[in-house]
Amino acid sequence: MTEKIAVLISCYNEETTIVKVINEFCRFVPQAEIYVYDNNSTDGTAQAAAKAGALVRREPRQGKGNVVRRMFADIDADIYIMADGDGTYDISQVPEMIKELRDNNLDMIVGARKENHAGCYRPGHRLGNRLLTFLVNFFLKGNLQDILSGLRVFSRRFVKNFPATSRGFEIETEFSIFALSRRLPIKETETDYFPRPEGSVSKLSTWNDGVKILKTIINLVKEERPLLFFTIIATMLFSGGTALAVPIFVDYARTGLVPRFPTAILITGIMICAVVSFLIGLVLDSIAAARKEAAHQNYLHTTQRKTPDEIDF
Repeated sequence: MTEKIAVLISCYNEETTIVKVINEFCRFVPQAEIYVYDNNSTDGTAQAAAKAGALVRREPRQGKGNVVRRMFADIDADIYIMADGDGTYDISQVPEMIKELRDNNLDMIVGARKENHAGCYRPGHRLGNRLLTFLVNFFLKGNLQDILSGLRVFSRRFVKNFPATSRGFEIETEFSIFALSRRLPIKETETDYFPRPEGSVSKLSTWNDGVKILKTIINLVKEERPLLFFTIIATMLFSGGTALAVPIFVDYARTGLVPRFPTAILITGIMICAVVSFLIGLVLDSIAAARKEAAHQNYLHTTQRKTPDEIDF
């Protein structure tokens, strides 16, 4: 069976750059089928992509996460290459990434961006990326450098088991958290990162999308490591309750009285909440472990795609 490689490009108003990106994929990965998913562009992105030889499809629900969910469901391949249509990534490095994925039986290779030109990142983006990457590494014991890169190579196993719950630019963070929490074989490789060409505008909102990505990290950590998540909450509640309790115990030791009775009731409630939070974490951790085991079994049973004569009707 011939190995099928699919290039997946999500686009929203990238008429200025999409032809260049398609031509580079045709040059460096000529055996791949190139799919461009237009996400309600108001310019000529779809027409330019079709003219350049890509297979153009449309996803009406706005947001990169929605597009990725649709692409992963629609396209059947053995190796998937995901890239942005903004022309900021070095496509010449993709063949080596494919070889690395194939030779080492990996599930994901991330093109960790290496800034070689001034102006690649907008103000605040570099700092935000580092902060968010640190949080993911801290909570999930990872060692990643760039969780927000848009250039990735995936195995079929990864794509067909990935839940894709995000709607927008949080999708890259979800890729990383999914891989780390499932302990999948992944790797990062440095790739050159270029500034957008003149006339091309970034669709990423520094603050709005940054907050969404942070909320995604918190939510996914809660889902993937609930014991850690609720233990942190329990610790914060316990520490707060203890801080409030110290003056009361001091007064009681000195006078034998509890002069601030409402505060004592509040402290009791806080401590109960701390214990309940920890118990919730224990219960959800058991559920998460069972869910992960079931997901791992599905992952192990994900096979290579079938040729038409192998499909059972």
